[in-house]
Amino acid sequence: MHLDKISIVNYKNLAEVSLMLSPNINCLIGNNGEGKTNFVDAVYYLSFCRSAFYHLDSQIIRHGQDFFMLEGTYSDDDGGCEVISCGMKSGKKKHVCRNRKEYRRLSEHLGLIPIIMVSPSDIALIEGASEERRKLMDATIAQYNREYIDALSRYNKALQQRNHILKDDNPDISVLEIYEEEMAQQGEILYKRRCEFVEEMEPFFQNLYSHISGEKEHVELHYISHCQRGALLDVIRRDRQKDIAVGYSLHGVHRDDLEMTLSGYPMRREGSQGQNKTYALALKLAQFELLCRRNGGRTPILLLDDIFDKLDAQRVEQIVTLVSGKRFGQIFITDTNRDHLDSILRCIDSDYKLFCVRNGDVEIINQNQ
Repeated sequence: MHLDKISIVNYKNLAEVSLMLSPNINCLIGNNGEGKTNFVDAVYYLSFCRSAFYHLDSQIIRHGQDFFMLEGTYSDDDGGCEVISCGMKSGKKKHVCRNRKEYRRLSEHLGLIPIIMVSPSDIALIEGASEERRKLMDATIAQYNREYIDALSRYNKALQQRNHILKDDNPDISVLEIYEEEMAQQGEILYKRRCEFVEEMEPFFQNLYSHISGEKEHVELHYISHCQRGALLDVIRRDRQKDIAVGYSLHGVHRDDLEMTLSGYPMRREGSQGQNKTYALALKLAQFELLCRRNGGRTPILLLDDIFDKLDAQRVEQIVTLVSGKRFGQIFITDTNRDHLDSILRCIDSDYKLFCVRNGDVEIINQNQ
């Protein structure tokens, strides 16, 4: 699946953009703050029905305007076509349509257009809280496993209700037990799928990290979960009095983590800036490899937003070699340094388009078709 055409109206600083795109490589050059990241975020939004960077849809509406609108026309290798549109007016519900028909539930759209975004914010996977690493697992598994999406939704609803009751001065134990059973049932499903995800992704991750770093360092992933302490229902109920005392749930798969190590030591303590960025990049590219396998050969769209900063020349060269190969499908790359983009374009023998982004305007400056 690749994006043939995109139309953007009032998305952050992008007032009105309409572009025909290359099915292979699309490069966007421009200074910081001009709109490159907003453009790739709009592409991301068409796959996930949400921004990669903003929690509220109201935050992405261009200043001084009261709505935003996105539309993407996609095609696949079999000649199929999909038109996805997303839009929202201030204070109103957002609408997402597939071929002019609105979805009843946004979760129905997940996985239709698989996508992976790599950006500087990925450093939070290493330096941030465990929530960031759970998002990595959830965002990948949700693109190929419908059962996982449903279980995650049910678990979060039960968790929210249990936490609400825990805040009462005299919580009803019989009601708590109902939500605990739901959390345990759905949590066991999430745990099983996350275990499979880590086991399957780790070899991809290790190979990619080794390639980018020049085989200098050894990395590992370790999945940590309360499910490893026994039956999840027993684990949740064992410390119920502590939960009542603090007013929220201390145990469950919402506390899971993905431990990341470098040569046997925690990455967050050992890694340099370059190593951290390499680690995060290899994790995201491993997501890509896993999605390719899980989606029946459908190649995800790959978004690489300003990934070369703070990397030494050798790592940049390895990444350029990697992304210019045949293993990837449609790629969007942004950078402030045209040298990086030119080095990629010199390595490829397929179609590409090079765009300049300036003050929210995007125009083509070079192409090979």
